[in-house]
Amino acid sequence: MIRVFLVCGLLCVMGAGGVSAQQNLSNVQMKSTKVAGNVYMLEGVGGNIGVSVGDDGILIVDDQFAPLADKIRAALKELNPGKLKFILNTHWHGDHTGGNASFGSEAPIIAQTNVRKRLKEGNTTTKPAVKEALPVITFDQSLAVHFNGEEIRAIHFPHGHTDSDSIIFFTQSNVVHMGDDFFAGRFPFVDLSSGGSVEGLIKNVQEVMGKLPADVKIIPGHGPLSNLDDLKKYHEMLMATTAIVRQGMATGKDVKTLQSEGFPEKWKEWGSGFINANRWIEIIFNSYAKK
Repeated sequence: MIRVFLVCGLLCVMGAGGVSAQQNLSNVQMKSTKVAGNVYMLEGVGGNIGVSVGDDGILIVDDQFAPLADKIRAALKELNPGKLKFILNTHWHGDHTGGNASFGSEAPIIAQTNVRKRLKEGNTTTKPAVKEALPVITFDQSLAVHFNGEEIRAIHFPHGHTDSDSIIFFTQSNVVHMGDDFFAGRFPFVDLSSGGSVEGLIKNVQEVMGKLPADVKIIPGHGPLSNLDDLKKYHEMLMATTAIVRQGMATGKDVKTLQSEGFPEKWKEWGSGFINANRWIEIIFNSYAKK
């Protein structure tokens, strides 16, 4: 399982569902956690899945990798015998949309406009998605699904992790799925080639924090189920580490120098996820160098 996690981790970050990695997913076990209200979280390999269950059936937020589709179906059936009615994508990366092609034949896929655009076009590491994997309902700024007794709001937060990010608010259950705008307890990946921005990510996280009650439950794109204090610590890390890199840039330091100097001990453990400290420094540097 450690090997599977490490191999797939990089692909999760880059949004590429490579065949070689997908062949190693047969031993993955789906873990289900009750979050609050009607909402559960499923963990496997790839982005965390949010699930709304109730009398109306099932709605999922993201769907990990294609080879995990049957495992996800089995986990959903244990939560609720009803039908899958809606699929929401938080952004376009393959570790969150890889199951679209399978689940898209069962229920409509909903996503921000740029998700469909980027899936349809592909890039240097990802082939264009098949028709069945494309969202059939798209929105620019926001959308609401009234389902299982609550309004589920999808709101676009531009130029954070990518230019296609949506954060999902389960308004009655008091749960938020933040997609990859939130890597819990670890340095994030910001996809600069897909319209992402470190500055935008910081701004988005700060804006979301201002909207959340103290007792909210937060499903991160990657990492364990979290709360508002966890999100505040993440925002503090973003601010502090970005300030260090920007101060170094202002004095003429290059990436290698900044990497050799590193971050204070306080942030050491944050580099244990998909993105280590050197990669995070490079991302910050490149993001602000664009300006």
